[in-house]
Amino acid sequence: CGLALVAHSPVATASPGPRRLARAACPLKSALSMFVTGTKSLLSSTTPSTSSQRKAKGGGVLAGPALSTTGSLTASLRTRGTPAGFSHSGPRGGLTALAAATLDPSSSSSSRLIQSAAVGQSAAQPPPAFSTETKLGVLLLNLGGPENQDDVEGFLYNLFADPDIIRLPKFISGLQKPLATLLSKRRAPQSREAYESIGGGSPIVQYTTAQARLLEGALQARGFADAKCYIGMRYWYPFTEQALDEIVSDEVNALVILPLYPQFSISTSGSSLRVLQEEFAKDQAKWGADRILHTVVPAWYSRPGYVQSVAGLIKEELSQYTSEEALDGGLHVLFSAHGVPQSYIAAGDPYKRQMAECVDLIGQHLPKEATVHLSYQSRVGPVEWLRPYTDDKLRELGESGVRNLVVVPISFVSEHIETLEEIDMEYRELAEESGVTRWRRCPALNTDASFIQELSSMVVDALSEPTLSVSAACIQNNCESDLEELDRRLVGQVGVTESAETINGRLAMVGLLTAFLFEVFSGQRFSTLVHF
Repeated sequence: CGLALVAHSPVATASPGPRRLARAACPLKSALSMFVTGTKSLLSSTTPSTSSQRKAKGGGVLAGPALSTTGSLTASLRTRGTPAGFSHSGPRGGLTALAAATLDPSSSSSSRLIQSAAVGQSAAQPPPAFSTETKLGVLLLNLGGPENQDDVEGFLYNLFADPDIIRLPKFISGLQKPLATLLSKRRAPQSREAYESIGGGSPIVQYTTAQARLLEGALQARGFADAKCYIGMRYWYPFTEQALDEIVSDEVNALVILPLYPQFSISTSGSSLRVLQEEFAKDQAKWGADRILHTVVPAWYSRPGYVQSVAGLIKEELSQYTSEEALDGGLHVLFSAHGVPQSYIAAGDPYKRQMAECVDLIGQHLPKEATVHLSYQSRVGPVEWLRPYTDDKLRELGESGVRNLVVVPISFVSEHIETLEEIDMEYRELAEESGVTRWRRCPALNTDASFIQELSSMVVDALSEPTLSVSAACIQNNCESDLEELDRRLVGQVGVTESAETINGRLAMVGLLTAFLFEVFSGQRFSTLVHF
């Protein structure tokens, strides 16, 4: 999550050493923890308002029944002629069928996007029912990260200025941006050290860019000659809004939205989709169905191609153990997933269920002698997060005699600070201290050839399956759940009553102000003093 990205200690990438930060306890840090208690990591919510008001913000042509595939989208298409560039010859399905329905209302395929054209076609043949004038776009959504030292402070500001990252009490919500400025300036030096330890910046943009270019090539090989991929990052360049501007400029008229998170969470995919929901609602003349048709792939953790790609990388790591080593404690695989607060799951987030199913599916493709484990990393603050925690699990495994361990960053498809620093350095050090002697870390999918082919298959399949709008994807995955009830759950988890929330907010502000004054008058970073 965003806070985890800036809270880790800087650790050299060459070899792990005793550089994990001790979590010291003190009254001032307790006050800061109260501040973190109000955090929703990357929870996709709006600023405080009623539940009905939140839902209304995504209204207009994009709002409607959660799973509607023939509602306002088809009705909008029937009020105009066939979109430029769309052919309705050949098999009818998807965008082509929707367009054709404007001329042939009796078509029974009017709820699908483009016919799955690439299957069974040679690379040189254009897919059936897909005109060469059609402009297909694929929007890849991801978190983002600072690419160099100069980016760090701006990246931190965007994190702290977002109410989804730091949720202030209502009576001081106007201080969000001033606090973001203060926190980003004070945190930047420490965070720069952390990023310096992994090469100076996050590689997530470079990997996502490479994935986009390779995906374009894979789609072109399937007959989508003019397909173009766009990158929309949540918290740093290129921002989602920039990608949308490019899409409009390129006159894309068929858009597949693909979050690069295999499992759906309201804190990751949901957050990015809500940005799109708000942007689409702002300008319906630009994003209405008469200008561009879109569909969302909200989760893809169970797709056979993805499962086999991950399993292949794990098996490659397992094959590095000799038969003698395998006999020493057996072979173990630990899937380390990014954690979310337990209250998110109680509010309807499907992440925990999808993660368990994903790990089970991948485990079915691994050698029978490998024992599979699942844990959750990157927790922040005093609230209850999904268990077991990765640090606790590593201690448990090491102390139980596990010597051969492959750790898999299952939530991530690209390397970034939480794989390169938290897993490779902090967790490896902890594992070896606990008795694991032969540590291996499975790489993220990155630009793995089978993964790129699977991404292209996702796009092609999305074109032939029932459409799912941004708003429908949010509703389907409980992004529109009662966030005020979630607020109450978060407050209750730290042992306080709802009536004490205002006091907690004031205590948090006192803690922040004290930390600020300490740094101003002492010349030292408060975060260094309390190891926060």
